[in-house]
Parts: sequence; structure tokens; C-alpha cells
Amino acid sequence: MKEKLIKVFEKLGVKSSRTKNIVKHVAVSFFYKAGAILASFLLVPLAIDYLNTENYGIWLTISSFIAWFTFLDIGLGNGLRNKLAEAIANNDLKLARAYVSSAYFTIFLISITLFLSLFIINFFVDWNAVFNTSEALETNLSLLMLVVFGTFCLQLIVNLISTVYLANQVHSIQVKIHFATQASFLLIVWLLTKTSQGSLMIFAIIFSSLPVLVLLVLNVIGFSSRYKFLKPSIILWKKRYLKDIMGVGFNFFFIQIAGIILYATDNFIISKLFSPEEVVPYNISFKYFSILTMVFTIVVTPYWSSFTEAIVKKDFRWIKISVKNIMKIWLLIPVLLIFLYLISDWFYNIWIGDKVIITAGLSLSMALFVLLFTFNAVFVFFINGTGKIKLQLYLSLFTALLNIPLSIYLAKELNLGIKGVILATILCYLPGIILMPVQYYKLVNNKATGIWNK
Repeated sequence: MKEKLIKVFEKLGVKSSRTKNIVKHVAVSFFYKAGAILASFLLVPLAIDYLNTENYGIWLTISSFIAWFTFLDIGLGNGLRNKLAEAIANNDLKLARAYVSSAYFTIFLISITLFLSLFIINFFVDWNAVFNTSEALETNLSLLMLVVFGTFCLQLIVNLISTVYLANQVHSIQVKIHFATQASFLLIVWLLTKTSQGSLMIFAIIFSSLPVLVLLVLNVIGFSSRYKFLKPSIILWKKRYLKDIMGVGFNFFFIQIAGIILYATDNFIISKLFSPEEVVPYNISFKYFSILTMVFTIVVTPYWSSFTEAIVKKDFRWIKISVKNIMKIWLLIPVLLIFLYLISDWFYNIWIGDKVIITAGLSLSMALFVLLFTFNAVFVFFINGTGKIKLQLYLSLFTALLNIPLSIYLAKELNLGIKGVILATILCYLPGIILMPVQYYKLVNNKATGIWNK
């Protein structure tokens, strides 16, 4: 498969070693992503059978709620990705290790602070009221939240290893991690359905701890072999290195917050406006159409760090050719979305039967969201690689402020139901569809000034 993809790229006029590395990892990623998608789809009906629809809806809402806190890495991951890629491109390995060390020990302190804070807050919060669940729910949500949030804090630390791999242009690493966790989830939940009664607590422990274990193993392997020269050392932690990372990292930090408000609040809004059960059809429809999002992301994600390297080396010709080729691939997205929409009812029936009802309006709205998301991703990944993200920051903050009230208005006041929530996200996305391509054009043609170049 790798050789076939390389031939395709060469026919398009792209023969650079940088592109060939991307193609290699894209080929590998497709293999692992196919397995991960299959596992995640098979997991949904198993999870519903094991937990029941209400408990599964509660879990989806809780996991989305925990995802809100991913911004608490204060942009260290994305900041490290750019600065580490720059240091490696300049062959400054001492600086590269200092960046890694500063990021690891800073996120370690942040994680400890987060967990202790939640441990105290947990005594005063009625989680049944927060998630709009029945008081008769058997699971102790206070204990569950402590377990899930504790493992999340650990994941913040160990997840930095994926950034190290990405900065070194090992672009397929995240897909391999996803495959390992999804395949493990599927096997364990299948065993649970055969051996025990449904338990939200057991389900949550498994889902929150497995990614930590996988990433912990990857840290040990990575820093004892190919990235031994980047192994974190507390003596290399320096304020100036952290400042370098956080220069762009803080902007990514606020963009992350905005992204969480734009995407990860949907389940919470639906649960509060309607019920936890209504979260399930929303997520099933989202998962179905996000097949294309995941596949397209495999193509564009490797370009982030490669764009950073190309910018350092002022290889603008490669950047322009690469973006044109990505756009040629994107032209398949509208065609595939129409196909997925036309077969959606048939697929839902095969996948989950009559357990959950998904309307045509919700499916159409999800398809439109994927269309806009994938188009925008082409230019956002380039802009992220350059670090010129001030415009994206302002745009993200604007949409974050607009999304929640607009979601409530469309879903409740206009009686659009749960599809109103995704329609609000679509409306918030529209300004970026115009502005991000404009910024890309200005940057690659050295015409960017003011906000376009910050």
C-alpha cells in the first residue's frame, strides 16, 4: 500500500523525502485506523447492552465533561510540538531535551495540583444534579468522578510522549495508540458482557485507566530506545525553556479552551436540556459520520510538524504543492458524505438495531458539520505548524462565547431538538471557513501583516 501511495504522490509531482515520510506514516495509519474504527463501532452496541441506554448516556456525558479539562495542560503539548520540531530541524539536540524536560516536569506539577483540587471540591458537588441523573442511580458518582479524573491527570503527563513522536515526524503514533486502546476496550467489554452484570464504575475504571497504561508503556519504550537522547531530566528544567514553549503554547491553550466549549459541551447541553438518553443518538450519529473526519485527519495530521520544518527551512514551494494535493483529496469528502447519508438508516439498523432512533435531520446536520470541519482542517493544520495563530485564537474565543447560548436557543427555543446543538456548532464554524484560507494565502505568499502574521 505504501508503494502505491508514493506512486500517486509522485504522479502529482511530489517527490521530496519529507512527503515520502508522510506517505509512509499515512499508509501505516490507515491500517491501524481501520482497526480502531471497527473496534469502536463494535463497542457501541456492546456498551449499551452492558450498561443500558441511560448509563451509557451518563458515561458519554461524564467522559465529555472530563474532556473539558484537557485545556489544563495550558497548551504545553502543542507548544512543545512546535518548539521541539524547530530544535530538531536546527539539529540542536541539547535544546530539544531541555524543552522535553521542562514540559514533563511542569505538567507533572499541574496534574498533582488538579487532582488535589478536585479531591477537595468533590466533597461539595452533587454530581447527580450536574449530570441530570436519577437519585436512584446505583453508582456512586462522587467516587466515580474521583477515579476518572485521577486517571485523567495521569494521562496528561504520559500523553506528552505522543508529542515527542509527532515532533520527530513519526506521524502514525497517535493512530497506533488509538488502535491499541480501542482493541483492548472491545475485548474487555465483550468479556464483561459474558461474565458480569453491568457496572458503570467498572466500565469507567477500564476506559479511563487503559489509555494511561498504553501511554506509560510507550514512555518507557521511547525514552529507553530511539528517544533516549530526549529523556526528561529535572536538572534541565529552566524557566526560559518553559517560556519558549509557552510563547505559542498559551495561544494554543486558549484555542483548546474554545475548542472544548465548541465541541465537548454538546453532550452536557443535551443531557441538561433533555436527558442522558438523548446523548446516545447524538453520539452515534456523530461517530458514524466522523469516519470521514478520522480518515481525513490521518492525511492532514502528519503535515503539522512537517509544515513547521518547512517554514524553518523556508521551503514554501513544498508547502504550496502539499496544500494543493490535500485539497484534491478533500474533493472526495462531499461525494462520500452523500453516500454515507443515503445509507445511514440501513447502517444504523445493522449497527445498533432498534435500540436507538436517529432522525434524518440529525444525520444531515452531522454530514454538513463534517464537510466544514474537514475543509477547515486543511488550513488550520498549516497555520498551527507556523505558530501564527493569533487570528485563530480570537476567532475561537468568539465562537466559544457564541456556541452555548446559540445551542440552547436552537435546540430549545426553536424546538429543533438535539440537531439544534450541532447546527449551532456549524454556524460558529462559518467565519473560519473564510478567514483561515485567506491567512494561509497571505502567509505562503509573504503578504501577511498585522494580525495575519501573529
